[in-house]
Amino acid sequence: MSDWTSLWYVWLILLMVFLLLLCGVSASCVKFCCRKKRLPVETFPRHPCDLAVIGIDSDSTAHSTVT
Repeated sequence: MSDWTSLWYVWLILLMVFLLLLCGVSASCVKFCCRKKRLPVETFPRHPCDLAVIGIDSDSTAHSTVT
């Protein structure tokens, strides 16, 4: 078996994985901290919506003309 110190590419891959994990955790922490400090801003004001519901019974004339 080869000695672990001679497998430099394994250490390089492990170092890259560690750096990616460290960057991901750091970015998540920064995003979480910035989200807590900022006040939520609503991009579009909410307007009340009107909703019309029309019930059609199976005995109605509108239903019989469609079918």
